[in-house]
Amino acid sequence: MAHDADDQRKALRADERQSRALRADEQQTQALPAHEQRAQLPADEEPTRVLHVDVGGDAGVGAARRRERAVRAAVVDGVVGPGAPLAGLLDIAGVRASAAALRAAFAAVTPPGTPVLHAFAVKATPLVPVLRLLRSAGIGAEVASPGELALARAAGVAPADTVLDSPAKTPAELRQALALGIAVNADNPQELARLDALVRSAPTASPLGLRVNPQIGGGSIGALSTATPTAKFGVPLRDQDAREWVVRAFLERPWLTRLHAHSGSQSLPLEMMARGVEATYDLAEEINGRAGRRQIDTIDIGGGLPVDFGSDEESPTYAQYARRLKARVPGLLDGRYGLVTEFGRSLLAKHGTILARVEYTKRAGGRRIAVTHAGVQVATRTVYAPQAWPLRIAAYDAQGRPRSGPAVGQDIAGPACFAGDLLAENRPLPLLEAGDHVAVLDTGAYYFTAHYGYNSLARPGIYGYSVHGDDVRFAAAREPQTLDEIVAEAGGGAERDALRYL
Repeated sequence: MAHDADDQRKALRADERQSRALRADEQQTQALPAHEQRAQLPADEEPTRVLHVDVGGDAGVGAARRRERAVRAAVVDGVVGPGAPLAGLLDIAGVRASAAALRAAFAAVTPPGTPVLHAFAVKATPLVPVLRLLRSAGIGAEVASPGELALARAAGVAPADTVLDSPAKTPAELRQALALGIAVNADNPQELARLDALVRSAPTASPLGLRVNPQIGGGSIGALSTATPTAKFGVPLRDQDAREWVVRAFLERPWLTRLHAHSGSQSLPLEMMARGVEATYDLAEEINGRAGRRQIDTIDIGGGLPVDFGSDEESPTYAQYARRLKARVPGLLDGRYGLVTEFGRSLLAKHGTILARVEYTKRAGGRRIAVTHAGVQVATRTVYAPQAWPLRIAAYDAQGRPRSGPAVGQDIAGPACFAGDLLAENRPLPLLEAGDHVAVLDTGAYYFTAHYGYNSLARPGIYGYSVHGDDVRFAAAREPQTLDEIVAEAGGGAERDALRYL
């Protein structure tokens, strides 16, 4: 049966990987760089067995060169091939570099000893191995659902390094967070009333705050603009009597010590983001002034640093944003306030690549079409909103080498059964042939981990990679979904006859 064959292929592939990895480990364990040694891992984290693939080259290469080598190695090793035509690749060195850049940027503009928590927005890349990687790099977790909280806990993120934000928290979620000591930002007056009752009934070590909407306006992508006059998040500060209500809410609750705002994601310029932070800081100063003490001790400025999807440049940078904040809101960064950030896309997007096999090529109406295995299931935003979310695509041949030749306009089509499943229309690329590969760049956040189950297409495997001298090393962060798993999720187990007897 198809399910049995699928399981057999997966098992054979896993056995082959393990045996090759064991042989490689025996030969090259002593060659691992210092930052990969077990002594550098968290105490409860075991080193991952990985596969070494010799692709040639030198150490210390840049992100684009690392990506080129990873694509080649993924094809050579069969990470992507006829039996596994789609995978997500994640550049581990790039992720570590982004985490270090974030921490350094804010350390440079705050006095030593200032409490700063950088909490990764888990929704951007909800994978336990990724959260553990970030945790080892000094990054916590911002969660917005019970599932995301479960992932953060499974990754070993400490409650003190976790922040719960969501516009629809249930009483059970709030109770759990308060019992664990996780920071909670209430979204609205009704949720704050729930916290009133919970705090009265049981003491908690959780830092508690209130989310506000500075209503500074939106960016070019309306769906991601969280500080418009009618945005659904937080208490709208410019609505009639709202600001005074917020001030009184704090004055009546000595245990309310944090203020939170997130002005928008991806489509906002830095100056607009800084205005939102400034409005939040000004409110904190007003509350503390009227309270006659430092009641608000921490300001959560959210995330939302835009990503350049048009090139390999990481622009704007965390350092640029931190300096902009220092110039516009110096009091925020003078050491009087603790700081929380919630960046997501900017930490992971540039370090992810979707690699897909070209199954067929064809012509229609004079247009060339490359039919690939990457479409709406892994790039949902781009397929449904291509103008807002264009992605770069690179062409590779059947051996994983960059394809050369004159650029020819081609549609890059996905496997889903609707006409709009296109990653790009009439995109100039070297002419693709069946058996070639396309790499969809900058997809490390909100793409291959945000699976859309159209046509019951399987979730792809996701593999971290690192380049060490002449080797590319892979480790699976998530194995490909099997057909049996698809059937089970669709009620094919104990529930299969549940509807027949109603």
